[in-house]
Amino acid sequence: MIKLSMPDIGLDEFEQIKEVLDSGYLVQGAKVDEFENLVKNYLKAKHVIAVSSGTAALHLALLTIDIKAGDEVIIPDFTFPATANVVEILGATPVFVDTDLDSFCIDTKKIEEKISSRTKAIMPVQEFGQSSDMNKILELANHYNLKVIEDAACAFGSEYKSYKVGTIGEIGCFSLHPRKAITTGEGGLLVTNNDEYAEKIRILRNHGIKSINGKANFVMPGLNYRLTNIQGAIGVAQMAKLESINKSRKTIADLYYKLLKNNTKIILPKEMDYGKHVWQTYHILIDKKHSRDEVIMKLKQKGIETNFGANSVHMQPYYKGKYNLDSNTFNNSVYSFNQGLALPLHPNLNEDDINFIVNSLCEILT
Repeated sequence: MIKLSMPDIGLDEFEQIKEVLDSGYLVQGAKVDEFENLVKNYLKAKHVIAVSSGTAALHLALLTIDIKAGDEVIIPDFTFPATANVVEILGATPVFVDTDLDSFCIDTKKIEEKISSRTKAIMPVQEFGQSSDMNKILELANHYNLKVIEDAACAFGSEYKSYKVGTIGEIGCFSLHPRKAITTGEGGLLVTNNDEYAEKIRILRNHGIKSINGKANFVMPGLNYRLTNIQGAIGVAQMAKLESINKSRKTIADLYYKLLKNNTKIILPKEMDYGKHVWQTYHILIDKKHSRDEVIMKLKQKGIETNFGANSVHMQPYYKGKYNLDSNTFNNSVYSFNQGLALPLHPNLNEDDINFIVNSLCEILT
């Protein structure tokens, strides 16, 4: 089976983990600190805080900017449901916006019409490793006095103009799931240049504890969203590979483009001219004459693992049942969900694999 995704794990990770096991200190500690510092230097950010998952990062970000019941947070409809779930779990309302078919990110032309007196934040998703058009989002946020939280779960290393994605809004959130560029198994990162936000995130991450005169004081109701030292050790080893991993992804994406660009039954993803795409997912759109689910099944029969790329969240049972939104206002999101196909993309693939995937796909669509 050619896997959809595979993490790049080797001896360096084992050696880092052995150091932790030999130390006997397994909870958040020196390796997490080292990992955070490596990321901070890479992103040129003031604060990086590692947590237990990308979803935990989003949850802490919203808690930090005081999102509460009755508030509204604008998000793209085309995303993994975690983006909406963290809003919902706080009693706030996710306000969905259609996607842009060129970038698969939020359609910035449709944001302003969704802003109300209850809107407190915009949370763009940097989908599949590509940035949203952040200047337009920041202009709206400044005009309406809104916070911007970047859901950059898939976009570690991508850029918007001269800025690293995740460093542009008030807080940026990354995922360290095995399908992402680098992984710690599970894990996440929060990035901010705001000292007060960073302090609050660190307190919330660790049960609401603030050290005062060397003693633990519970200064707010917090959570246990810490990353373990073992995961931190994996992160340290992974950071050394980040650029080579992203370079490999770009090479594979370029090869897919070269081999598929003349197929009229496929729409290929684009790299927007305002930024650098890191190709966490190679997400194509297949002709509506073909069932995407049948294509997935037929590729699996040939030994090729594929999947849909993201969800049209308003269509998911919980959100459909609660909000019952009109799908006609999310045509691009629905299209991207129904006809979207994520092709295998990871550094373990070789040119023969890509040729086999492309030939198999083209045969199925003939």
